Amino acid sequence: MSSAHRIEVGREQVLAHRVAAHGLDRSSLAPQVLDLGVQDTPKGSARAALAARGASADGLDLVWSFRGAPHLHRRTDLPALATALWPVDDTDATARINTAVIKEGRRLGIGAFRATAEAFREVVTAPMLKGEVSTAVSRLVPVSLTFWCDACGAQHISGLLFQQAGLFGGIRVDAAGGRTLLAPLEQRFPVPSTAAGTDGLVRAYLRLLGPATPADVAKFLGTKPTVVKAVWPQDLAEVWVDGDKTWLPASELDALRAAKSLDLVRLLPPGDPFLQARDRGRLVPDKDRAKEIWRAIGGPGAVLVGSEIAGTWRARAAGAELDLTVTPFGPLSAAVRRALEAEAGTVASARGAAEVRLHFA
Repeated sequence: MSSAHRIEVGREQVLAHRVAAHGLDRSSLAPQVLDLGVQDTPKGSARAALAARGASADGLDLVWSFRGAPHLHRRTDLPALATALWPVDDTDATARINTAVIKEGRRLGIGAFRATAEAFREVVTAPMLKGEVSTAVSRLVPVSLTFWCDACGAQHISGLLFQQAGLFGGIRVDAAGGRTLLAPLEQRFPVPSTAAGTDGLVRAYLRLLGPATPADVAKFLGTKPTVVKAVWPQDLAEVWVDGDKTWLPASELDALRAAKSLDLVRLLPPGDPFLQARDRGRLVPDKDRAKEIWRAIGGPGAVLVGSEIAGTWRARAAGAELDLTVTPFGPLSAAVRRALEAEAGTVASARGAAEVRLHFA
C-alpha cells in the first residue's frame, strides 16, 4: 500500500467507532456485540451490559465460551460458536490450557478437549451441581488432566480445561440458591470434529474492538498470535492508529472514517464488552487509571462519557435498594450528572433493585 493511500486515524476516532459498533447509542434491540457474546463476570454484569445498550437477555443462554469465562450468547448461535471455538490444532489447544497443574496433560492438545467434552456429555444428562460434575468428569478423563487439589482434598480436573470444554460438552450454566448448576443444552450438537469459522470470530473482534492486531485477538481468544495468523481473514484493510499498524474489516472503513463521538453517558459494568479490548493503553492511556479499571479481582465498572472512560463506579445492594457510587476522573458537567441519575436507574433495574441512590466520590 502506497503512502498516498495509507489510512491513518487517531484513538478518538477509533473509540467513537467502537461505541457505535457496540450499540451503545441504543439504536438496536439486538446489538452486534452479541456476535462475541457478553461476559457475565462478576455474576449479573452481562444483564447490566445489555441494559446499557437498551437490550435484554431474552433468547440467550449462559455458557462457558471464550477463555472458559461465562458469556451470554444467542441460543441459535451456539452450534456454530462451538465449531469456531474448537481448537485449530494441537498447538492452539495446548496454549489454551497452558497451566502447570497439568504439565503432562496439556500436551494431549485437542485430545484433552475431546476427552473432557465427551465426559461432560456422559455425566450431565440433567441439572447437576458444578462440584458434582467436576468429580464425575475427573474420573472419566485421562489422569494426566487431573491434579491433587489441597483446597478440595481431592484429585480433580484442571479448572481451566473444565470450563473451556463446557460448550463442547453441550452444557449451559445455571444457578440455584447461590450455587452453580450445569445442565444440558436444550438442543445439543455433536462434539466438533474440526474447527470451522474461527476466522469469523477474528473478524467479529476486529469489527467490534478494532482496528487491532493478531496479538490483540490472540489475547482475547487465549491462544498464541501464530494460531490467529493461521486463520487471519483475507478481507481486511491496514489502518495506522497513531503510528501503529492494525487491521479492520474493509467493510468497516467508511464507518471508521465517519465515526464521531456521540453525546451519551453510560455506566458500563465490570467485564463489559467495550472493556474487553486488549489494547487497553489506547482505551485508557493513563496507567494508574487503567490499573484501577482492570483490577484482577473486584474491578469497578466504567463511566463512559461520549467515547471516553471518564471515571469508575461501584454498587452495593442494601435490601431492595442499590447504593451506586461514581468516582470521576475529573469534573463532570451538570448535564452528565443528570444523565448518570438516569443510568443509575437502568443499572438498578437490570439488577432487580427497587430503588437506587447515586453518590459521587
